[in-house]
Amino acid sequence: MIKFIYLFLLIFAVFAQASDAQQVAHGYVYADENRNNILDTKEKGIPNVAVSNGVDVVLTDKNGAYELRAGNDNIFFVIKPSAYVLPLNELNQPVFYYIHKPNGSPDLQYDGVLPTGPLPGKINFPLIPAAGNDTFRMLVFGDPQPYNEAEVDYFYRGLVKELEGVKGVEFGLSLGDLVGDNLDLFMPYKKVVSHMGVPWFNVMGNHDENYDVTSDSLSDESFENHFGPATYAFNHGKVHIIVLDDVLYPDPRDNSGYFGGFRNDQFEFLINDLKYVPKDYLVLLAFHIPISEREGPGAFRIPDRERLFLILKDFPYTLSLSAHTHFQSQDFFSLTDGWLQEKPHHHFNVGASCGDWYSGPMGPDGVPVSTMRDGTPKGYVYMNFSGNKYTFDYKVAGKPADYQFEIYLPKVVKANVPTSANIVANFFIGTKSDSVFYRVDDGNWFPMRYYENYDPSYLKILFDYDFAEELPDGRRPSNPDFCNHLWYARVPTKLNPGLHQIEVRAIDMFGREHRQKKPYRLVE
Repeated sequence: MIKFIYLFLLIFAVFAQASDAQQVAHGYVYADENRNNILDTKEKGIPNVAVSNGVDVVLTDKNGAYELRAGNDNIFFVIKPSAYVLPLNELNQPVFYYIHKPNGSPDLQYDGVLPTGPLPGKINFPLIPAAGNDTFRMLVFGDPQPYNEAEVDYFYRGLVKELEGVKGVEFGLSLGDLVGDNLDLFMPYKKVVSHMGVPWFNVMGNHDENYDVTSDSLSDESFENHFGPATYAFNHGKVHIIVLDDVLYPDPRDNSGYFGGFRNDQFEFLINDLKYVPKDYLVLLAFHIPISEREGPGAFRIPDRERLFLILKDFPYTLSLSAHTHFQSQDFFSLTDGWLQEKPHHHFNVGASCGDWYSGPMGPDGVPVSTMRDGTPKGYVYMNFSGNKYTFDYKVAGKPADYQFEIYLPKVVKANVPTSANIVANFFIGTKSDSVFYRVDDGNWFPMRYYENYDPSYLKILFDYDFAEELPDGRRPSNPDFCNHLWYARVPTKLNPGLHQIEVRAIDMFGREHRQKKPYRLVE
């Protein structure tokens, strides 16, 4: 009897150990010298590389080995170090993760992840050695958000086409709303961005959700199927980039719609991830809903923002990016806003690459002009990094790189008579602290006044629709939103009749100068 009990306990222990082994993910991070995505005999593991299961973050040992807890719904991923690049699939999507869902995703309207079966014996992550460069450039798109195949084509012809074969860009990032509720468009979207020929990362937006779920943890099943984890991180140069899904769906307040914020497991990941990030790195956070959003269905949960700021309090170099609003703005959070450092935190809402949802008159390329609701033309951002410092450039789609203003100006004004007509400059990347000036015909410079209002050039587009006798082409744009990067001055009239030139000059937050001109005519 004693022997039987001993044998039973021994068998139980063996099975318990086997069960425990199945709950731990093992593997190596290695230098894939021949780029075949296989750990070959002569290839070496890389020490001190961070690997995560979405919550825990561990460093590889001297041989490149790691261990992580595993459950029944994990995505394991490597946090790329600066001296390496990631392998790419055929659509230029970085390969840095392994999905572990033994039972697959629930049965949903849009396909999630198929059952992956038992945990593999080894989950290895290849990295490709690369020359480290602290100076680099990245592309950023706001919401591409096509709702159908025709709008996928607009996205390609109106934006991506001019970036085919782009040079001097290390990688790109889309800040959510990759598609517009139709998750079958994830694949066409991926094919379009692959045309640029650079590695492309993605953020999840509220229009990328699986709506037929009852838990936020399941709302990203289709996104995971196409793009991997919705929360992850990687390094490049002296920049540590953290991508976060900040869309809570269903809204925890009333179980309807969505809300901006983070789950507890995401905060745990942030804390664990930042343990291994040097304090002299720039921490760049990328999410969809702005942390400045206070009103409407997509408002951001203020306690979550405060908790985020607490986690970042010991990192002197930070920047955050968002999209979602379909207008462009710069926000600076200070001590009075809950930021815990003397130097304010800069939050850049880059607007939407689809502009105002592909609305408005057709341009010469057969694509809707689609100006954003604050008068900012649709476009994209170049982020420029040098060490832990950054600048950025906004590129209007289809326009020269130096097109940084929309100048509103009457075409004809009466000479030598006072007027209430204004010069209005919409400086797309402007902030309230910037200096903006104007002059006439190479004369003296005069300051323009900052104000917040509707952009008159955008109102002109709306009025063309509302006062048309026949139905115009294209969908009527949305109603306007206040623009927080406008400056104005009275139109000069005490000049000789004839053609004159207004020139606007702006000094941006980085001390760079931008200029643009527009003519007007004075008559007797």
